Amino acid sequence: MSGTGRSGHGALPVTPGPITTQPVLELRGAVRVHGAGPREVRALDGVDLAVAPGEFVAVMGSSGSGKSTLLHLAGGLARPTSGDVLVEGQSLASISSTALAQLRREKVGYVFQDLNLLPALTAAENVAFPRELAGIRPREAAKEARDAMEAVGVGELWRRRPEELSGGQAQRVAIARALVGPRRLLLADEPTGALDSTTAREIVALLRQRADDGASVVLVTHEARLAAWADRTIQLRDGRVVGVAAPEEFPWAG
Repeated sequence: MSGTGRSGHGALPVTPGPITTQPVLELRGAVRVHGAGPREVRALDGVDLAVAPGEFVAVMGSSGSGKSTLLHLAGGLARPTSGDVLVEGQSLASISSTALAQLRREKVGYVFQDLNLLPALTAAENVAFPRELAGIRPREAAKEARDAMEAVGVGELWRRRPEELSGGQAQRVAIARALVGPRRLLLADEPTGALDSTTAREIVALLRQRADDGASVVLVTHEARLAAWADRTIQLRDGRVVGVAAPEEFPWAG
């Protein structure tokens, strides 16, 4: 399904790595347990998943199925109770908290449900912020931020603060922040939940474009019409993978 529904905005280059078939993201028997004894809940229960370079994977399931937990483990925001998570072959369980934070800044872009834009910063400053945390000089980080905003179609909004943006504009800024720099893994947790159908289509087209440009994309969604943009769909139930399939073609995604 590669190439479907391109957004028409300028592509943001993905920093090329060595030619390899190594997955960008792997979950190996990943388990995440909350509580203990009779209150124990297995939010994720032995999940295996590999996402190749340039692959767009959608993750579907009802509320409580483990979708967001999977994304939290993939992004290093939580550690598995057992099993392992690897990003570009590096086990997240074997590195220090400092190294994990650096990996998230440099290799993983995360689009949160609630966006998490900092209200005191302009749109461009929000996008540049993770690059500055990674040690990039402010001028270079600002240029990267403007390029990322241009790529997602909001380059002219760089001076606005989050409260001055529409829902769709704020979502694009959040995606630009996830794309900025040489990140090769993009994780999106219900990024279109509060958007109208037209804006939702544009947002998921940006994710499709990013995969077509060489990054790996994992999208958590409730909506089959959004999953139809992906190369394959993972179905979760009670923390387990219960189905893997190429998504059905929807006219909406054309």
